[in-house]
Amino acid sequence: MTTYRTKAVLAALCATAVAATLTGAGTAGAAAPAATRAAPPARPALAWAQCTHKDHLEGQQCAKLSVPLDYADPAGPRVDLAVSRLPSTRPAARRGTLVVVPGGPGGSGVQRLSQKGAALAGQLAGAYDLVALDPRGVGGSVTAACGLDAADRHMTTLRSWPGADGGIAENADRSRRVAEACAANGGAELRGFTTANQARDMDRFREALGERKLSVWAVSYGTYVTAVYAQRFPHRTDRLVLDSSGDPDPTRVERGWLANMARGAEDRFPDFAAWAADPARAAQGLRLAEHPDSVRPLFLALAEELDRSPKPSNVPGLPLTGTMLRQAMQLALYGDAQFPGFARLVRAAQNPKAVPELPQELAGVLSDSDAALMVGVICNDVAWPKDVSGYERAVAADRVAHPLTAGMPANITPCAFWKDAPAERPARITDRGPSNILMVQNLRDPATPYAGSLKMREALGSRARLLTVDHGGHGVYLGNGNACSDHTVTAYLTTGERPLRDSVCPS
Repeated sequence: MTTYRTKAVLAALCATAVAATLTGAGTAGAAAPAATRAAPPARPALAWAQCTHKDHLEGQQCAKLSVPLDYADPAGPRVDLAVSRLPSTRPAARRGTLVVVPGGPGGSGVQRLSQKGAALAGQLAGAYDLVALDPRGVGGSVTAACGLDAADRHMTTLRSWPGADGGIAENADRSRRVAEACAANGGAELRGFTTANQARDMDRFREALGERKLSVWAVSYGTYVTAVYAQRFPHRTDRLVLDSSGDPDPTRVERGWLANMARGAEDRFPDFAAWAADPARAAQGLRLAEHPDSVRPLFLALAEELDRSPKPSNVPGLPLTGTMLRQAMQLALYGDAQFPGFARLVRAAQNPKAVPELPQELAGVLSDSDAALMVGVICNDVAWPKDVSGYERAVAADRVAHPLTAGMPANITPCAFWKDAPAERPARITDRGPSNILMVQNLRDPATPYAGSLKMREALGSRARLLTVDHGGHGVYLGNGNACSDHTVTAYLTTGERPLRDSVCPS
């Protein structure tokens, strides 16, 4: 989830080498002599029209972008991606195009533009056309399906939470079943769900827009997509903001991000504990304890009780289990606005007469296409260990070190049984490229913990500056109300002014 900065003396050399790598989809070959080189492909065409999706903004336009299904076969089958834009309303102030890159894998760029476009346009005052695309597998773009049973499409099964006793036999069986179904039914579309292809698709979008360079605001997993883009196309980047980055270690990538969620929950839970013990919660009926130190043992004991005796919920046939309570906790840590709902769930679980109301994310099942995407990218990007016993040991150790997440971040996934080896090795993020990256990161992030962001910062070297925000939650810019970080990001995107060195915004 990242982007790259570089030593200026290397930028021109890096640009030439990287362009050849990406357009060849990782299959290198010598450049043809100028006299025989094929003419470049025609610029992709975009037929813009008023958007019609739910909650679209006034003036938001949508189109379809045609891209190769497989960039190694550019003349072969093609697929469509949904794209969107909000043109600048001040042409005289316009300086370029800013791509809004969502998180995930699974976030919709088109929907995020609808959600953040008005606030972003207000901050940037016409400096950019704002654009976004739905990655492969998402929203209005090409999708794939694995043909999974509904029981295998719950968030708490796709996330691979261990059994109440820490056992993973059921997780291993399900992971094998999901991997086999995806191999049988996913097809070339599913195999194309990779971070490298998202970076290629972004550059094809740049061509279609007629832009020489792109600026980017990327969040979460989108920071890694953007980092890969900047590593491979450094000369096509303008001003890049990486908001909430993970560790870009190319030997682990998504496997490392999942493992780091255990640390992220530990970093963030004290914020919820302080909120839940605040006397102000009493009037709301949401105070869980008199002291913050009491909230953690209360939560752990309640989860263990629900492991032994699940409680009927508002969804028939779907009781509240300890696993579901832990998953609800993990989701609630993403933002302070989620704290009240989780506290109500805890209180209902404690009350013998109450019926807990499950969060929307846990009350139903994911669609088959969403489930396919959820496993597709993480399994296609990097090879995962195959040894089930190794996962058993890792889960046992993780449950002791990080009881809040009970071993889930270290557990086995369908990637352990994935049939297709990664088509190409993950990109190594380096300090080679222009110094045009601003990283922003909350100190207590449950999804992309601060320790992981420091690995991204180290990889980028002189290309980046890191703005650390003394805040909890996932997502910084226009997301947590911190005026210092919002001002710094806006100033960089509009004026190019960036902190001279890594700096901190207080809470």
